[in-house]
Amino acid sequence: MSGLIANFPADGIVTVNRVILKPEFTVDDLQERVAFLCENVKTYHSDTGFVGGFVSLNSGKVSNEGSTIGQAVESPMKGKEALIVTFWTDFENHEKSHRSETFQPLFQKVLDLCENGNEEIAYEMLWSGKAYGPDEIEAARQAKAQYANAA
Repeated sequence: MSGLIANFPADGIVTVNRVILKPEFTVDDLQERVAFLCENVKTYHSDTGFVGGFVSLNSGKVSNEGSTIGQAVESPMKGKEALIVTFWTDFENHEKSHRSETFQPLFQKVLDLCENGNEEIAYEMLWSGKAYGPDEIEAARQAKAQYANAA
């Protein structure tokens, strides 16, 4: 681990929820409901396994350089698909958080706006990293130039 997620243990888990908004709800609805849910998790589970998280919204952009499924255009899920990603010390504490009385009503409010129901997948982290700083960039480039053909 390189410290991308501060205090995330090497054997921690990452959970991913994929939310597809029902047509009658907006991104603002999602943001408000998820904000209440996240505040609850931070308040009641920061000392019982929660390490951090983020929520991201489908921008509609599809990478032609990173996609292998043909010429990309715009994602039809633009503005209606979001990922809720959380980082936990272990799966058991994650599961306990979902059973808490304060969590369940807020979780249900998020689920109410989901067209796709909910499936939360837990992943083991294999790698994370952050960009090099200026000194690291130069050292990495020099090492590549010096040793790239050594193997």
